[in-house]
Amino acid sequence: MTDTTQRAAGAALYRAVWRWHFIAGLVVLPFVLILAVTGAIYLFKDEINNAAHRDLRFVEIRSDTLPASRLTAAALAAHPGTVKAYSPPPAPDRSAEVDILDAGGLRNTVYVDPYDGQVLGTLWDGGAAGSPALYVVRKLHSLEYLGWFGNRLIEAAAGWMVLLVFSGIYLWLPRGRKSVGTLRIKASRGRPWWRDLHAVTGIYTGVFIVFLALTGLPWSGVWGGKFYDAAYALGLGMPDGYWSNTPQSTVPTQEVVDRAPWIMERQPIPASPLPDAGAHAGHLADAPEAATDGNAALPLLDGVIGTVEGLGLVAGYAVTLPAGPTGVFTASVYPDDVTYERVIHLDRYTGAVLYDAGFADLGTLGRWAEWGISVHMGQEWGVPNQIVLLLACVAMVLMCVSAVAMWWKRRPSGALGVPAVPTDWRIPRTLLVMAIAGGVFFPLVGLSMLVLLVIELAVHVITRRRLPAQGAAR
Repeated sequence: MTDTTQRAAGAALYRAVWRWHFIAGLVVLPFVLILAVTGAIYLFKDEINNAAHRDLRFVEIRSDTLPASRLTAAALAAHPGTVKAYSPPPAPDRSAEVDILDAGGLRNTVYVDPYDGQVLGTLWDGGAAGSPALYVVRKLHSLEYLGWFGNRLIEAAAGWMVLLVFSGIYLWLPRGRKSVGTLRIKASRGRPWWRDLHAVTGIYTGVFIVFLALTGLPWSGVWGGKFYDAAYALGLGMPDGYWSNTPQSTVPTQEVVDRAPWIMERQPIPASPLPDAGAHAGHLADAPEAATDGNAALPLLDGVIGTVEGLGLVAGYAVTLPAGPTGVFTASVYPDDVTYERVIHLDRYTGAVLYDAGFADLGTLGRWAEWGISVHMGQEWGVPNQIVLLLACVAMVLMCVSAVAMWWKRRPSGALGVPAVPTDWRIPRTLLVMAIAGGVFFPLVGLSMLVLLVIELAVHVITRRRLPAQGAAR
């Protein structure tokens, strides 16, 4: 291949990558904006909830606190129903939280002063988000309002974000043009200014964007499921053996707790062995035939709390009450320091520990995933973690805005302004290799790339056929 041919092939590949970067960027742009804006808000969910609901979440520090049984009784007296979970005060100046399911099927969080048992108020239960408003933000972040399809869209967008960063770096590399490869904004106005803003922002924040995309993928349906299964199969995720001597249910952990370590969410909870007839007489919980109501297990709650705190469960945990005759108490915590995350299941009749696992019990991939998720949520290093990721989210918004501005300024009147299809037949073959590589690591991205490739090939063939026809017409 001559030097001229190599330059021509390189230029054609550059145009092809630019075309795909352009098209993919415009397609995923709305989803990137959703991820960036909602993610930036959710980084500060605790600060937002504390400020918005200070009268419910904070109390005056006094003497000794009341036991959980007294606080849940006070909550039930004010809001009758079935207690589903209890969260002790995470700090001396914080209230206790009692999640109650009312007769109409609505689950509310009742806030109780732990020093005198006064009910401070109630909010619709927002789960791990902590409030109804942040619950909406969380659902928008994952597009769960659209069901499984929304989850797949966000997964594809996250995968494309990774490829957009790498293709953007390829396009940024210097090729003898002053406007390419810049580390600062050189232009003063117009489309060149937006181009420089887009390139400079991307080159400085690309690593953070890739990190956010990759650490968010464990929650996705296809990529996350395959990663989970692979880690489990290799013995590097959630290890086997914890339930070898305990009856096992079919209920996954994620269905009984608001927040559990990601690697444990799909693991089934154990089942409380049913006591023999009459054997329940000495237990604090009701008999099996009366155990369908979660409130029947409340007499054992104080003992459960004493047990898990004696085992070293750190503050900020919640206890989910058992559901059904074979249900279990589940105490779980997901603190800022991921090394203290833990899940403990206890027998609903005796309070005996059936299962106890934490960060140290996970395999290598499981620990990496948990650490990545903790950083992704802005927890691991506190405020500095939040600020860095907030800047990354702002950068994503800037890149979306600058991309739209560049497109708007370059597009011909009445047309989309998509970069022309390269006429070099070697380029589609190169992109096919890229599609296969992308599909191996990001299945949904690979699928969308193949769809785009089919379209590109069709355009290429149609263009090749038109050119001879136009020449003959002349």
